Amino acid sequence: MKLLLILVVHITFYTALPGSAKIMTLKTREGVSQSFLLIENDNAVATVILFAGGHGNLGLTSSNENLMSWGSNNFLLRSRELFVNQGFNVVVLDAPSDRKSADGMLYGFRTCFEHVADIDFVMAFLRRRSRNPIWLVGTSRGTESVAFSAIFSLKPPSGVVLTSSMSEENKKGDSLPELMLDKIKIPVFIAAHEKDRCWVTRPEGAETIKEQLSRASEVIVRYYSGGLQSRSDACSGLSAHGFLGIEDRVIEDIAKFITRHIQGSKP
Repeated sequence: MKLLLILVVHITFYTALPGSAKIMTLKTREGVSQSFLLIENDNAVATVILFAGGHGNLGLTSSNENLMSWGSNNFLLRSRELFVNQGFNVVVLDAPSDRKSADGMLYGFRTCFEHVADIDFVMAFLRRRSRNPIWLVGTSRGTESVAFSAIFSLKPPSGVVLTSSMSEENKKGDSLPELMLDKIKIPVFIAAHEKDRCWVTRPEGAETIKEQLSRASEVIVRYYSGGLQSRSDACSGLSAHGFLGIEDRVIEDIAKFITRHIQGSKP
């Protein structure tokens, strides 16, 4: 099935926050809006769009001092300033307005064409704002969004990053091996923690995902160890699943991979 859409970017509104951060809202599908946090860096070499795991309904708001009502402990969301410090514009994607129930983007939304349409609208808006390449970065269930978008986007991102990837079949979404990963042709960086005990993101699943990315221009799998003692359950962010205590090391490696591809250098 092909996704046929005409992308007309329309800003509904935006809210300025302290510093360079803004909460943007775009009309994407009929009767649907998509909000996201945008942090711009004057010297940015690329833009990264971060996809949290779980239900993904962040509840972005300017009235909350934490900017979101859910997800602040997520690996990528708590590391967003590390991406800024590495020289990137940063986008944090919320759930769209039609997925604001308790289930959020669970049960198949992350791997449907409506989700791809929303992401395409956001990327189209960002390309109008800057010529910087766009990379999609997901963690846990956010890797479903990233992989599916990389397969079906009308204008795919420059590359993708998968961290604590969904590798096991489950009822709340799709595993990456169930998707048509051989359709992805862009570079892919895969990060896994050797001590990730979440049953749907086992570290050995990274190799299965790599094998299926047979047409990607480059695939690197990097395993991590160490960090701090877990302060959450095995599938939540304050654990090895969320690279607790080694965030800076993981983000630095991701940044090096992205920058190398921007510069066109060989590994």
